[in-house]
Amino acid sequence: MNELGVALRAWRDRLDPGVVGLPRHSPRRVAGLRRGELAQLAGISAEYVVRLEQGRASTPSAQVCLAFARALHLSDDEQAHLLRLAGHAAAPDRIPRLVPASVHRIVEQLADSPVAVCDAAWQLLHWNPLFAATFGDPTRGGDDQRNALLFQFENQASRIRQTPAERAAFEESLVADLRATTSRYPNDPDIRALLSRLNRGHRFRELWALRSVGDHQGAHKIVAHPEVGDIALDSNVLTTQSTNLRLVVDTPRDTDARSKLALLSTIGIQEMTSRN
Repeated sequence: MNELGVALRAWRDRLDPGVVGLPRHSPRRVAGLRRGELAQLAGISAEYVVRLEQGRASTPSAQVCLAFARALHLSDDEQAHLLRLAGHAAAPDRIPRLVPASVHRIVEQLADSPVAVCDAAWQLLHWNPLFAATFGDPTRGGDDQRNALLFQFENQASRIRQTPAERAAFEESLVADLRATTSRYPNDPDIRALLSRLNRGHRFRELWALRSVGDHQGAHKIVAHPEVGDIALDSNVLTTQSTNLRLVVDTPRDTDARSKLALLSTIGIQEMTSRN
């Protein structure tokens, strides 16, 4: 078996089936997860797990590695090790875009709030169901519609309402944040492409010329929802230390907003987005 296969087998053997909700009473030949159980939890075939552990399969994609990491409850360091074994080590001059297992777990625990995870250039990477129900399903648009900077400066249709002063402050904060990102990742080609596109707009060029540097930490939002009406939210941004991922958590500003989020959470995304 290769090193990747050995690692998967070791992590599988150590995980208590009860931790992932599997019955403890059935006879088990292994202390940890069976191969089929890992396959089911990760959403892949059992045969592929067998081939990986025996070194007979091509290295898994980054998405499969992340599925393994979540299924096996790996730490962030272990997840990074798994990605390196599979040949997916991030280049030091590229913006990190892999969402660690710990961040996935945080998002899962914040199910009562709309939560999104963005990279350092404000590309949306991950979100919870309530985020989609509140702001609209991100999968219905392309990558351009999942970048906050392009969304804002290209005036794309949005449920978010802003006063002129709020819009100005929000845009100034985003641009200052992007300026800081360019110094952290000066050789990232995706940032260069993003800047080239944003510079087509007069408003962005005007703000970029100010050379302000800062972190975007939050904003007030009014979401004009087509089903439940206006929702007043406070948006708070938490940044991960090593990867500069942005965890955006939206919390209700009043009891009316809280009750509307609860309604959206109860009904879910399917009905709320069916007519969008």
